[in-house]
Amino acid sequence: MSFSAIAVTPEAGNDAAEALSVLNSVFGLPAFRGAQEKIVRHVTDGGNCLVLMPTGGGKSLCYQLPALLREGCGIVVSPLIALMRDQVAGLHEAGVRAAVLNSTLSFEEASAVETRLLAGDLDLLYVAPERLVTPRCLSLLGRAGIALFAIDEAHCVSQWGHDFRPEYIGLSVIAERFPDVPRIALTATADELTRQEIVDRLGLAGAPQFVASFDRPNIRYEIVDKQNAPAQLKTFITERHAGDAGIVYCLSRAKVEDIASALTKAGVEALPYHAGLDASVRARNQDRFINEDGVVIVATIAFGMGIDKPDVRFVAHLDLPKSIEAYYQETGRAGRDGKPSSAWMAYGLSDIVQHRRMIEESTGSEAFKRVSLGKLEALVGLAETTACRRTRLLGYFGETLKAVKCGNCDNCLSPPAVRDGRVIAQKLLSCAYRTGQRFGAMHLIDVLVGRMTERVQQFGHDKLSVFGIGRELNEKQWRAAMRQLVALGHLKPDSEAFGALKLTESARGVLKGETEVMLREETPGSRIRSNRAKSRRGDLAPASGGAGKAGDPGLLGALRAWRSQMARSRGVPAYVVLHDSTIDGIAAARPTSLNELRGIPGIGDKKLEHYGDELIALVRASRTGL
Repeated sequence: MSFSAIAVTPEAGNDAAEALSVLNSVFGLPAFRGAQEKIVRHVTDGGNCLVLMPTGGGKSLCYQLPALLREGCGIVVSPLIALMRDQVAGLHEAGVRAAVLNSTLSFEEASAVETRLLAGDLDLLYVAPERLVTPRCLSLLGRAGIALFAIDEAHCVSQWGHDFRPEYIGLSVIAERFPDVPRIALTATADELTRQEIVDRLGLAGAPQFVASFDRPNIRYEIVDKQNAPAQLKTFITERHAGDAGIVYCLSRAKVEDIASALTKAGVEALPYHAGLDASVRARNQDRFINEDGVVIVATIAFGMGIDKPDVRFVAHLDLPKSIEAYYQETGRAGRDGKPSSAWMAYGLSDIVQHRRMIEESTGSEAFKRVSLGKLEALVGLAETTACRRTRLLGYFGETLKAVKCGNCDNCLSPPAVRDGRVIAQKLLSCAYRTGQRFGAMHLIDVLVGRMTERVQQFGHDKLSVFGIGRELNEKQWRAAMRQLVALGHLKPDSEAFGALKLTESARGVLKGETEVMLREETPGSRIRSNRAKSRRGDLAPASGGAGKAGDPGLLGALRAWRSQMARSRGVPAYVVLHDSTIDGIAAARPTSLNELRGIPGIGDKKLEHYGDELIALVRASRTGL
């Protein structure tokens, strides 16, 4: 993808050298990734922009670095208390003067932060959106030296986005009150409609848009037919991700509790998270997930935004998300460290029916409902496709995958069989039509397979010509056929009769034999048996930072144990002390001097000062076997 060009002048060259120097000395990184350098230079020079970059792609550096390079304090608007806390902790570890202003602070603590801001004693200040738009906060910012405004999770400003937050609407005041201060809006997911609303509401007309690739090649996408979802999930975790950290998403609070309990009984360290839990319980469960290894959190969609944990090895959905944007955002919480990870979802016809009903019964405008239904249909298309899922996913965001197949999704690794489904479709559509288009999946299947139930007899459907015409398929196969016909647009749930399936206009062509219908043949169980098998893709991110060399297991264990102890003593997550990639890099390179250690990505000046001697001692001890 192309990025807006920035002219390179002699001054720009000097600025670029300074930016690279700060990147290395503060964050311990040897080079920029992708468009980071262009974005940093653009904002440092006072420009506004919109940045779309996938989770784990390095969005934070795009505003943290310019804030350090410009005069004044960078103001970061974020709705996420957990993200504020973790990012500030990480910045402190790197020697950056950072603070937060949110509801967790007492009046005295907030006053102390405000005093530091006015005194020029802060490089970065994270502020909740509802606080920023208050007259008191705007007055405070008007008296301070401001380097830039960064609006994180910018999709929250859009009513068309998957996570609209009303408090973000007021952020238009930033452009009005501070027109000469650069603004950078950042998000991991936004379609064209959402991008345009971000631009309009945040005053970014004419500003360049930096759109990075949405591809996350280390994530393996898999969508399975929902049969017994709790049992399927337990099998997925125990067979492929035993002992790994993961997130399981459910639609309801009750289901969150049930699944967390079932996983715990199965020997999985699982914790619930939803808005109905006491705040202290939510905070404790979230802290355990962030700070401990191998914890699985079972949550509603209220969980996850702003969670900076890099070693989440899987994200599982037991219910269909609202849109491809939501699916991408949630699955993107897996594998932020670039190591192989899984995005697994169990999906069924009931998911489509439930979501359509929720949309049609909502109080939103007709335009909102049309957009929401369109987003749902796009997600159902992703779930039902027999082609490469990654190609379909990236295509939604306007990106074309270079290869026809990604080699790291279920459809590429185990291609589904496809057959001519016209006769099956005609039988199903005829059954729905002749029973009055007033019945749901289970009743239609009863009629098709000739099952003499009380309801079938009550309505006289055993006397219909379609009774028993579908005995060649079992219940599971008929459910799959129904789901695919809904995805293809030949059937749709009736908004007035809960669960009922109605024919659409396109069904006429199917019944007449004029429309081709290709259906996927269902196979028993999951089609991918081992997630730990070597991927067919050659461009997966490396598992360690050691230039391909495997780290000594003993040294790795010692480094991780040291990191855990250090994290507990400092009251921060382990990855704030050192990321897994840095630990792996040390184990692979086995540096014996501070100069050699400084060359490991993730070791900046402050971390070298704080931890260098201890890390070198651990490496030397492993060499001597002590």
